[in-house]
Amino acid sequence: MKKSVVAFVCCMAAGVTLADFQVGFARVDMTPPIGTGLSGYFHERISDGIKDTLDINAVAFSDGTNKAVVISADVISLRAYHDLYRKQAAEAAGLPPEAIFIACTHTHTGPVVGACIYGQTFSTFDKASTYERFLGERLADAVKLSLADLAPAKLSLARGEAKNIAFVRRYRMKDGTCRTNPGRNNPDVVGPVGRPDEMVQLVRIDREGRDSIAIVNFQCHPDTIGGNKISADWPRVVRETVERAIDGVKCVFINGAQGDTNHYCLDPKLKVPQGRDVVFRHMGRVVAGAAIGVWDACEPVPAGKVGFYVTPAKVKTNRAAPEEIPEAQRIMDLYKSGDKWSQIPGTGMQRTTNVAAAKRKLYLKDGPDYFYLPLSAVTVGDSLAFAGLPGEPFTAYGTALKEKSPFRMTVPACLVNGGFGYLPTDEALRETGYETQGSLFTVGLEQTLVNGHLDQLNRLFSESTSH
Repeated sequence: MKKSVVAFVCCMAAGVTLADFQVGFARVDMTPPIGTGLSGYFHERISDGIKDTLDINAVAFSDGTNKAVVISADVISLRAYHDLYRKQAAEAAGLPPEAIFIACTHTHTGPVVGACIYGQTFSTFDKASTYERFLGERLADAVKLSLADLAPAKLSLARGEAKNIAFVRRYRMKDGTCRTNPGRNNPDVVGPVGRPDEMVQLVRIDREGRDSIAIVNFQCHPDTIGGNKISADWPRVVRETVERAIDGVKCVFINGAQGDTNHYCLDPKLKVPQGRDVVFRHMGRVVAGAAIGVWDACEPVPAGKVGFYVTPAKVKTNRAAPEEIPEAQRIMDLYKSGDKWSQIPGTGMQRTTNVAAAKRKLYLKDGPDYFYLPLSAVTVGDSLAFAGLPGEPFTAYGTALKEKSPFRMTVPACLVNGGFGYLPTDEALRETGYETQGSLFTVGLEQTLVNGHLDQLNRLFSESTSH
């Protein structure tokens, strides 16, 4: 991937009044037709029905001079089309592409989009399916409609907790290795590697003459449903529950640093709900409940200038040694055969891990040695920042950004403006496990991305407070 141009824009007005600060909202349907391929597993799934519809939710921010739009889309990733979709939407709305922040909820029962893996991008829509073209138009519609809905607004913030619904899925085994999802009642499990982030962040936006907006931020894989029915998974339950509980509110869910957490609980002492439909609703209600519980306790904060940026971070790739390539090719040949899965080394999740590692090795066989990962942000005054990472960051990324950012609230978001797969911590990259073996990157990734984001957030914060 060629290095992109750093883009940094911030309103330089001395102050922003209530009349200057405006926020708009739009929701459009992005549900694909039945028969569309579903993403998220290591085998083909073709949708045969619709459990619930998929949405694009867009929130536009304006300070009277600058505008930016934050989007949450019910899709696992936009992969090769991230850049094209962003540019298409920006052009339709008359904004710079850097002002468009597209996050994915990462539902595993949504459509395959831009099916190539990792960080490849397309320069045109020549290879796009009819649905992929339609999705680009829907994203552009959401941006335009949210800007058309701008109204004077007030901003307030709060935090809550959603306990015992997200669990670290990487475990230390008795032999010292790490394994992902090693199975319940596995006698070789010592314990989880790390702790989940159970914080729920709420951005409350009250608007003159329009519905209020609740932006809810939590972090966990949405993969509770499975099967072949199209669904937004538990993030839809979050939105619906908040909107039913509070009159005149539109809810947007933004998934955070979720790369190493899911809903599987291996702790026998914790009594958690079982069953796909039960877990699906339980998780959404717990997250929504945390947001509803702090809605009336939100702290009003000043709005201020709207800023945004997209800047590249240079990271080294994890290329395999030449002698590893033949075995990787053998594993991939078995995987692609469709009927020789049992011949792949390992059992259970370890077999999936070996396939992920083989994919990574073959993908990087001829390079590149580095990728440039886009770090994205939208900020409002010195109060609020949305920090987007172009992949699936581990929990530690989100906690570091929330703790070290100068803004009163920083909302980490996964799969923003890029889809580069798993973004493990440096510690995890020294270990084994599905996410790390399949990751494109090597030790140094975490510090590069976290420090790069914090540098840019500090710049935006400084600009927001200058006169």
